[in-house]
Amino acid sequence: MFIMKIVGIVLLLAAAVCAKHEEYNGWTSYAVNPSTFEQLKVIGQLVDQYEVDVFSYPTVQREGLVLVRPEVNDSVVKALEENQISYSVHVSDIKAVLDQEDAVNARRKVEARGRSGGRSLPYDAYQEFPVIDDYLQDIARRYPNLVKLVTPANSFEGRPIRYLKISTTNFEDTRKPVIFLEGGIHAREWISPPTVTWAIHKLVENNTEPDLLRDFDWILLPVSNPDGYQFTHTNSRFWRKTRSTVGQNTARCPGVDGNRNYDFQWNTVGTSSNPCSDTYAGTAPFSEIETRVVRDIIHEYLPRMKLFLTMHSYGSMILYPWGHDGSLSSNAFALHTVGVAMAEDIDKVSLPNFPSYTVGNSVLVIGYAAAGAAEDYAHLAGVPLSYTYELPGLRSGLNGFNLDPIYIQQVAIETWAGIVAGARRIAQM
Repeated sequence: MFIMKIVGIVLLLAAAVCAKHEEYNGWTSYAVNPSTFEQLKVIGQLVDQYEVDVFSYPTVQREGLVLVRPEVNDSVVKALEENQISYSVHVSDIKAVLDQEDAVNARRKVEARGRSGGRSLPYDAYQEFPVIDDYLQDIARRYPNLVKLVTPANSFEGRPIRYLKISTTNFEDTRKPVIFLEGGIHAREWISPPTVTWAIHKLVENNTEPDLLRDFDWILLPVSNPDGYQFTHTNSRFWRKTRSTVGQNTARCPGVDGNRNYDFQWNTVGTSSNPCSDTYAGTAPFSEIETRVVRDIIHEYLPRMKLFLTMHSYGSMILYPWGHDGSLSSNAFALHTVGVAMAEDIDKVSLPNFPSYTVGNSVLVIGYAAAGAAEDYAHLAGVPLSYTYELPGLRSGLNGFNLDPIYIQQVAIETWAGIVAGARRIAQM
């Protein structure tokens, strides 16, 4: 009877997902492989000119993935050919692939729920926001001497933005450095939140690195954009922004790119003033409650905060400031050496079919400048080690961006290896 019930639920979910994704009819994804930095810059220009959607930024001699609307498809292809940029059709029917992948995730989600009984957080299916939120509350209830749940604000649509403070000394030992992990600001990057919840799991439920609790205090915010994240599960899979409707035209085109909304060279490069753009910077710096929450955490613990990581997808990269012009911070040597240490430990436990991590200044690696990003703001505020992780993906189908659920735990495990390496380098400084 239980198996029949599971099958019935899966069939219902599959029927529901087939009715979604109509907006992506006619969209095509392309693999692009620039051979020179000049070609890399051309791709960045196409992103701005035609609002090409970047799933994975290419680097020189390293393939990236872009999504193109049917209205501009011919213009983008012509520009690639005129600039002799190598490209190939990656997925010609985006909607069909999304329908298929939704059905897979729906089945895995039901199966995982049946195995776990709903208590612990599964890592073989992508979870919607209420499940992650329940997990945070459950962890805080079960480990009150170690974990404190904080709800500083609600999102634009009223969902709680919660984070956990994990400490053996209740954050009262001011000698302990603070490490801050943030995920989910870009709503569609589903692999991001599990890397933060896995860090919670490794610090609290299955601690095999006791020095990380002894020597550090931790702040973990798995879903900083709950409205957008939930919207990608229920409405529009590739939604990137928040869901706020403040300012001109935002009722028709809601939301702000949270990773362009920080007060660092705001709205100067790699952003848009058009509310309908995926890189819309907002009406002002910190117009979004979601970015204000992250800002306030940084400043509350700034004297002790030594490491800030914001999790994104995808590309197997560890990127550091400055992202608006490619110049290097005065702390560039430490940023690079710690970044390399994190990447090396990730690569030691990574799957062979995942690309090795690239480490470097964000502009110099991806050839594309963008202002108002979280890691730049945190570094500007005074966090010495501040990075964007671009988590790994595969080339097949949409398996980079919408990574098959079978890889969730693997990505979480290897990302944790990088986090551990970064923390231990801090302890040596």
